[in-house]
Amino acid sequence: MEFMHEPVLLSEAIEALDIKPAGIYIDGTVGGGGHSEAILSRLTTGKLLSIDQDPDALKAAKNRLGKYEQSIIAEGNFADMKRIAAENGITEADGILLDIGVSSHQLDTAERGFSYHTDAPLDMRMSQSGKSAKDLINTLSHGELADIIRRFGEDKNAGRIASGIITARERGPIETTAELAEIIKASVPAAVRRADKHPARKTFQALRIATNSELDALSAGLESALDLLKPGGRLAVITFHSLEDRIVKKQMAEWAQGCTCPPEFPVCICGREPKVKLLYKRGISPSEDELKRNPRARSARLRAVSAIDN
Repeated sequence: MEFMHEPVLLSEAIEALDIKPAGIYIDGTVGGGGHSEAILSRLTTGKLLSIDQDPDALKAAKNRLGKYEQSIIAEGNFADMKRIAAENGITEADGILLDIGVSSHQLDTAERGFSYHTDAPLDMRMSQSGKSAKDLINTLSHGELADIIRRFGEDKNAGRIASGIITARERGPIETTAELAEIIKASVPAAVRRADKHPARKTFQALRIATNSELDALSAGLESALDLLKPGGRLAVITFHSLEDRIVKKQMAEWAQGCTCPPEFPVCICGREPKVKLLYKRGISPSEDELKRNPRARSARLRAVSAIDN
């Protein structure tokens, strides 16, 4: 299956990065290569390092971006961005883009096991290695499962769903996405089953996040990005759900904060200076035109900062 992914908030992200033709840039989540190609098309003597942990994405990126001599493609998780950049001769960057979350290709490729809409092996591994969602579902305790569903899926029925999973797996291992989706559906109250959104949606999100340690990777990736930015360099981050967006918003606000001394102090004694300037007070959402083309972009938010030279 060809790796197809509509680049979300493309023009907004490129504007936020303020591409310099001779600049050094990093795309920490190359995916289908749409954002990377837009950056590369604006470079002359500059370079772009495109990173992804998904072998399918890397293969597609090499095919799509191979014509650009400014392109460098590397396998890995953006949490390890500093190491990967150093291995490719990059110690600082003029701009970094992180497009967080699952791609359309991953959702639409049934055998990857991300979607509850099709029956497939219960996988969800972005890197296609390590423990799968199936491993988690069939080995974690009731408390561990409920905690994952509650924290990462923000589902108030987490306890019921965890109980349903434990009961079902006593009859045999839970193997497929369809099997899990039916277990979840049977575990929640009737009113939830009648709701417009599928009752398995939040649990599948939670399992995907846990399987790939997404939120830990995001926090590490943000710190790596800040360390790599040149003074005046830009970091743009696109998120797709509230958990990611809260992490990015909080971290950027913390970086942007200066003096923390009590207001009654006549002079600053903490010496804290802001590390970045917020480019937007609020996250930027997709336009109505984009949403007509790509309804999956509805929850996307773009936040961006510019590094300050202290």
